[in-house]
Amino acid sequence: MLSKRFGRMAVGAMAGTMLMAAAACGGNTGAEPTTSAQPSGDASSEAPKETLKVGLAFDIGGRGDKSFNDSAYAGLEKAKTELGAEIKELSPASDGSNRGELLRQLADAGYNPIIGVGFAYGDDIKKTAEEYPEIQFAVVDSASNAANVTGLLFAEEQGSYLAGVAAATKAKSGHVGFVGGVENDLIKKFEAGFVAGVKSVKSDAKIDVKYLTPDGDFSGFKAPDKGKVAAEKMYQDGAEIVYHASGDSGLGVFQAAAAAKKKAIGVDSDQRQTIKETDLQSVILTSMLKRVDVGVFEYVKAFQGGAKGGSNVIYDLKVDGVGLATTGGEIDDIQDKLDAAKKDIVDGKITVPAKP
Repeated sequence: MLSKRFGRMAVGAMAGTMLMAAAACGGNTGAEPTTSAQPSGDASSEAPKETLKVGLAFDIGGRGDKSFNDSAYAGLEKAKTELGAEIKELSPASDGSNRGELLRQLADAGYNPIIGVGFAYGDDIKKTAEEYPEIQFAVVDSASNAANVTGLLFAEEQGSYLAGVAAATKAKSGHVGFVGGVENDLIKKFEAGFVAGVKSVKSDAKIDVKYLTPDGDFSGFKAPDKGKVAAEKMYQDGAEIVYHASGDSGLGVFQAAAAAKKKAIGVDSDQRQTIKETDLQSVILTSMLKRVDVGVFEYVKAFQGGAKGGSNVIYDLKVDGVGLATTGGEIDDIQDKLDAAKKDIVDGKITVPAKP
């Protein structure tokens, strides 16, 4: 489970009930998301009496990635503990070729709702939802594309902006780096936000950017050796801090940081807590938290309360759906600066770009 040390990241029941409100607006089947998660009461009082069976299909890497998938599992486990759900998790093949098969396995076993973790499930969710119209589905990082599908989306660029502010403030030379797992539109949101945050502090900052694999080749999320090589080059060239959005490959970034006696920024989960290698924990300045655990749990809670699909819910800074971990206390001294940047984004004074 994710630690209570997330502190400022507590979302509570804010976002889940918004799924009900969004569904009530009608079938938004693929339109651009326009709804930021907001509190609107408690839907749990309408919970059905039948057994709640929740199925979850992981992205490549599966449970134990210490990042994206593990965050999703934390939300699933919370649904088991707090909502009494019977849960089942499945992991795809290393190339992700059997994603659709996993969804059908869960559907045939009577699980409802079913959650696909990762944008790569988008097409498979759509096909499976059409085959099983009586079952509700959710997909993380992909928009709703059917009446019984809910899109769980995150403002990664906003959280990455704060990571950029932290990196630029802490890097005395103004030289930092970004390692992306796969060069696709989703990971480019992390890059865009990070670069904007860095530039807001030091307009002349030097920012190295490296993607491990091209769009369509998802092996970049599970290649610690490539992550290490990319980060080593950045540190050798003078970067003081490297931010990664590369899944399991981030382990290599941390290894490179430790060898260079430099710092790194983790992603998705509080990686200073989830990384088991104690010699690597201290190199993690902070982590950009993407609260997939909250999205998963609140979706299940809303489903239990009677919510239907056909809509998208966005988890942004306004509802603490993204943000920075404070474990280790290394950004405590700049918290006022980070809070000010967050406020400006929430208030609309800063619009963070989603594309580099």
